[in-house]
Amino acid sequence: MLPKMPPPSGQVGFIYVPPYRIQGASVAGEHTVVQVPELDIVFDIGICPRHVLKSPYIAISHGHMDHVGGLPYWFSQRHFQKLGPGTAICHPKLVDPLEKMMAAWADIERQRTPHEIRGLEPDEDIEIKPDIRLKALEVSHGVPALGYSVIEHRSKLRPEFHGLPQEQLRELKKSGQEITETFRIPLVAYTGDTEFGPYLYRDEFAKAKVVIVECTFFDAEHRKRASIGKHLHVDDIARLLEVWEAEAVVLIHVSRRSHMSEVQQVMRRRNTDDQAHRVLMLMDHRGNRLRYERQTAEVAATGRTIDA
Repeated sequence: MLPKMPPPSGQVGFIYVPPYRIQGASVAGEHTVVQVPELDIVFDIGICPRHVLKSPYIAISHGHMDHVGGLPYWFSQRHFQKLGPGTAICHPKLVDPLEKMMAAWADIERQRTPHEIRGLEPDEDIEIKPDIRLKALEVSHGVPALGYSVIEHRSKLRPEFHGLPQEQLRELKKSGQEITETFRIPLVAYTGDTEFGPYLYRDEFAKAKVVIVECTFFDAEHRKRASIGKHLHVDDIARLLEVWEAEAVVLIHVSRRSHMSEVQQVMRRRNTDDQAHRVLMLMDHRGNRLRYERQTAEVAATGRTIDA
């Protein structure tokens, strides 16, 4: 008798929220890696699929292996493919352990892989693209943990200077007068693994166009388990949807014990139609494929480009 073939390898999830692609894979306790290519950022790297190599920044939420296990390979492959060393951003308390992890690989391979690991204090930010900054947000998990928000810094002329000729504006600026004001616009936020807390109501989450949020527990009797593990429960998502203005709330970190159809039913029961409509699941491959096909059909009908 012939042996059975091995099961197919994990499929990458894909959601398009113009102009952003949200792509990666996330299964509770196994791996989480979520890329937003348009923003040059990857959130966590429990595994390292090929498509994430081009993003020069990894934002690590916390140090559990299913969120950092792919980091040495990411550094190694970027170096091998001549993409530059890449930068891993993490909680300051995680910098030394990650450096030790990379040092251990140097001993194993008998060579040192170029890399940069940078600690980011809560509420500190770093520029990742022109006028685009990644801000660290403290959350609560079983180990030191951060959420993140990618924020556009947009300068606009102050209202009192509208209508003035360019020559006069240049003179005012030369004299030291502040003629512009900066607006901070949250684009994409990422909670990482966290329990519910007031920090999730911050504008960096509440005002973001897209929020990528872990939700591990969906059964009513699992509230206590969520609390013990410091994870979010579906009831927490219902509360957050009342505050978050996001066009799309992308659920990740769903465990294999939760079937997508059951999760969808739970979301519909606990939320209004409008709120439930905004919730997408990264690993709902069938639902996301149908959604993308509808987007493609709409683009074909209107003549717009897919990335408009």
